[in-house]
Amino acid sequence: MSRKNKKLILIQRILIWVIYLFSGFILYTKEVQLYTFLINFSKVIYPLSIFWVQIRIKSKQKLFAINSSMSTSQLWFNILPVIACLITAICTPLNAFLVIFS
Repeated sequence: MSRKNKKLILIQRILIWVIYLFSGFILYTKEVQLYTFLINFSKVIYPLSIFWVQIRIKSKQKLFAINSSMSTSQLWFNILPVIACLITAICTPLNAFLVIFS
């Protein structure tokens, strides 16, 4: 990978993290614009999602670490955090967008 591509990827990751952290700041300090269930879910999962993603990035694991030898419970324990983080990653910036533009 060229040096230019690495810098571009680094800038993109920093931009995404800044937006996500700013959205979390708005989530905890401002009034909410989404359904209370989604906001409460996001407030619980938001800190966990940051740590979960950092662990996945640091250990260089796949997002869905699934193979054919896993049991059903192992599959669910691998899929549920991903689904929770995706829901939080959608709801948190959406709430920030609605708070800023309303």
